[in-house]
Amino acid sequence: MTVADDIRERLGALSPSRLELLDESAKHAGHAGAAPGGNTHWKLTIVSAAFTGKSTIARHRMIYEALGELMQNPIHALSISAKAPGEIDA
Repeated sequence: MTVADDIRERLGALSPSRLELLDESAKHAGHAGAAPGGNTHWKLTIVSAAFTGKSTIARHRMIYEALGELMQNPIHALSISAKAPGEIDA
């Protein structure tokens, strides 16, 4: 299983209606935390009814909890856009 597959599978616990995941590791080559081969810097766009009524911080905590130890290794950086259905720019 790839890192991307593992991330998608774990985030499935949030029952997303939209999930876009982009490996941006190549943009960070030479940066601390960047590993050869990527899988360290990610951009996540996720829409889930589970986020309804939750603050941005609460949404991020839900994502971090779902990802578990992946947030320590191999993920070094995660850019998150987490929206509830119907929110602007979802």
